[in-house]
Amino acid sequence: MSETTSTRAVEAVWRGESGRIVAALTRHTGDFGWAEDLAQDALLEALSGWPRTGIPDNPGAWLLAVAKRRAIDGWRRRERLTARESLMADDLRAFQEWDAVPELGDPDRIDDDVLRLVFIACHPVLSAQARLALTLRTVAGLTTEQIARMLLMTVPAVQQRIVRAKRTLAEADVPFEVPGREERPARLASVLQVIYLLFTEGYAAGDGEHPIRPDVAREAVRLARQLAALMPREPEVYALIAVMEFQSSRFASRVDSAGLPITLADQDRRRWDRSAISRGSAALATARSFDRGLGYYGLQASVAQCHALAPAAGDTDWPRIVRLYDALESLSPSPVVRLNRAVAVSMVEGPEVALRQVDELAAELDEFRPLHAVRGELLAQLGRGDAAAHALLAAADLPGNGAEATVLRRRASEVRESAQSEL
Repeated sequence: MSETTSTRAVEAVWRGESGRIVAALTRHTGDFGWAEDLAQDALLEALSGWPRTGIPDNPGAWLLAVAKRRAIDGWRRRERLTARESLMADDLRAFQEWDAVPELGDPDRIDDDVLRLVFIACHPVLSAQARLALTLRTVAGLTTEQIARMLLMTVPAVQQRIVRAKRTLAEADVPFEVPGREERPARLASVLQVIYLLFTEGYAAGDGEHPIRPDVAREAVRLARQLAALMPREPEVYALIAVMEFQSSRFASRVDSAGLPITLADQDRRRWDRSAISRGSAALATARSFDRGLGYYGLQASVAQCHALAPAAGDTDWPRIVRLYDALESLSPSPVVRLNRAVAVSMVEGPEVALRQVDELAAELDEFRPLHAVRGELLAQLGRGDAAAHALLAAADLPGNGAEATVLRRRASEVRESAQSEL
């Protein structure tokens, strides 16, 4: 097997299994920081060994077994093996099975190592940015470069936050468990944000050659439903489930036969998963039933529902979407929210008004690929072909998903050719 092929296989396994591997190791060792070090050591062993031996039948179990052996070696060195030996006898069935999420559950007990890991990484002793960076690294298996792009931070800043976060958790001796009822609300916002970012990575992969990663998105939905069983009186949990169900409904139509992404307007809505749309509507109805008003995820879900229920792109209720983004901006100001609002404004008031709004965001989102992509499309609608092509190429040149970059370059060529034909 070539080194390139095995490296890609290791990376794919790590992205899919890292959360469960680190979570299982944390449960066995009781040390979050050491658990991640053990997992990273196993990853390095795979990178060096798999090109010679081939990919194991169960790669996730292989990584966990190697990490456990290293833990045993560590305990031997510390002369503490006897007290821990029984914990290492557990089999590896967790990596061979995928259990359905129960609709109901004991609100005070949850047997899910990954969700425990999320709660640990979202401990209040950490800053908000540190919680996000650490969880995306350990649960989603993202690189520091990917995390930096998602959080609009520099790579060194992400690295520093992860190192400090692990040190802080070790010093605080945070236990590997879901916190009691009274402690959960303090961590809920961070847990929801991490699950949403995890889903976003699956719905629109930040890099690599594949624009979507349905396995990652499904894991995010699974975690959210486990969270709903744990905290059944929190409307934002159901709202987050609604967002993810609505967006998941589009997976079958999000890429073409060549594996390239298809824009929302061009997707074949006949291929959308109506059962996922129904589940999303039911979850949003549950969120609304608490009569507490819509929060951040409730508003996001309402936007997604507008798209999901429109029979065709031209039937979308864009004025309502603009109002929903106004509410979102009031609740949680963000340049990304304003960019999304500008897209909706272009459908209501035209591209010229929207372009002015997008240009106002240039300084804040200069390294954000969607800003340049949106700007390119607006310029194309205004007949400014050369400027549009330049903006689309600028978007393609920014770090991000390779398949998306291919589409952007192809679109730039189309815009430029169209402009030249009109001369």
